[in-house]
Amino acid sequence: MTAFLSEAYPWTRALHIIAVISWMAALLYLPRLYVYHCGAEPGSGASEMLKTMERRLLKAIMTPAMVVSLLTGIFLLYTPDIVDWSTTWIYLKLVFVGGLLLFHGLLARWRRGFEADANRRPARFYRIANEVPALLMVAIVIMVVVRPF
Repeated sequence: MTAFLSEAYPWTRALHIIAVISWMAALLYLPRLYVYHCGAEPGSGASEMLKTMERRLLKAIMTPAMVVSLLTGIFLLYTPDIVDWSTTWIYLKLVFVGGLLLFHGLLARWRRGFEADANRRPARFYRIANEVPALLMVAIVIMVVVRPF
């Protein structure tokens, strides 16, 4: 199995990067849709269109990209000579990935609120929330590329 993982490493890494880019794009875009949705009258054409866009983004792009990111990430973790488990950076990276997973779940929960016309948060809340995945992404990239710890 380890020989297979080593041989597949370049393809696994490429697929992981593609999936992470897709997941991050969705994590950054969905809160922006929520900002717009806050300004739409419940039951209006704009509100219904945003509900469709939010549902499709979450279910057709964001969640599948997350699953592929996680699966390829797990393969990379088990690929020989890729991760030095005696260093701290990998554990911090995994904590930050956990933050992305938590944020993904929160976005799904908030979408259900919009779907039911029951959102109680202002647009400013979603503007601020929109910064969370960007900050987590910066931390993850620094851990993987710079490996400061």
